[in-house]
Amino acid sequence: MSITQQYLLDSYRAAQHDERTPPAPGQHDWQVIREVRDYGRFQAVIEERPAHGWIRAALARLAHSVHLGRGSVSRGAGARTPRPHH
Repeated sequence: MSITQQYLLDSYRAAQHDERTPPAPGQHDWQVIREVRDYGRFQAVIEERPAHGWIRAALARLAHSVHLGRGSVSRGAGARTPRPHH
């Protein structure tokens, strides 16, 4: 059963019992996302970590590690340039 079919069934049952209809699927998605984000920020403050910017920092670390993994090291004393294949 799809989510739409379940919603229609729940709406029908609510109408039969003179109850409120349930919210439409997806109606509160953004509110839930904001609440999860706020909860994560709250937990970061409780655990004495930075409350924001951690996604950007993680992506920067990932991009840096991918860049280093390809053999094009741009800094460091032991940086070697790849030799061309003949």
